[in-house]
Amino acid sequence: MASSRLPPSALTLKQFLRRQQVLQLYRKILQAIQQVPNETDRQYLRDWARDEFKRNKGATEEDTIRMMITQGNLQLQELERTLKLAKS
Repeated sequence: MASSRLPPSALTLKQFLRRQQVLQLYRKILQAIQQVPNETDRQYLRDWARDEFKRNKGATEEDTIRMMITQGNLQLQELERTLKLAKS
């Protein structure tokens, strides 16, 4: 049996793709937060997002990660809707 050249901690393709989804969501949330007019609110939301992602960093169960990505996307949509309403 040939040994793999990958280190034991290497991500599977599925894990790599999920990780990319999470990072993309994080970036989108931070970009949306930049549109918040009040600096205090911006900082609060930035801290909140950072804490949420750090708190869930150790999640490994596939269903749990998918659920968190879905919840994050819903929260992002809500933030974008709120910002759009505030501008109009």
